[in-house]
Amino acid sequence: MRPTLQAALGCVLAMTVAGLAALALGQPMLFPSLGPTVMMLAQHPGQTATAPRSIVLAHGAGLVGGWLSLAVCGLLHAPSALATGLDGAHVVAAALSVALTVTATRLLASPHPPAGATTLIVSLGLLPSLRDLAVMWAAIACVTGVMTAYNRCTGQPAPLWRAG
Repeated sequence: MRPTLQAALGCVLAMTVAGLAALALGQPMLFPSLGPTVMMLAQHPGQTATAPRSIVLAHGAGLVGGWLSLAVCGLLHAPSALATGLDGAHVVAAALSVALTVTATRLLASPHPPAGATTLIVSLGLLPSLRDLAVMWAAIACVTGVMTAYNRCTGQPAPLWRAG
């Protein structure tokens, strides 16, 4: 199978599994930062940034950083920035969430840039509840597992946890 077609089929598989889970559970398991994560897994398997450890820890840091930023800025129960328009508190929450996420990923040696989108999704109030965070983390684990298995089955260098 050609590498481009192989990568595309992996993306279709991972996103379809997450989408079907979302439909079955009625939960927001498809969100913008899953796309870049799946694309990175398809295009750059075996790298530190696409090792399951990096993906899970980085997105986890993004989820926590986004939620903490909402809490610090008093926005846990506020409408999302998309619903009401961007305000100063959401700008502060967004900036803080990205700073917290990059700090955590550097300290954990788990780089994964799509986590920056995850933290913004949360800190802008799009999916702010702890239940939303758990669902997002489950979706991240789902696509990571599907792509890791797919890459390994197709002969790509895909570590089970840590690269190298």
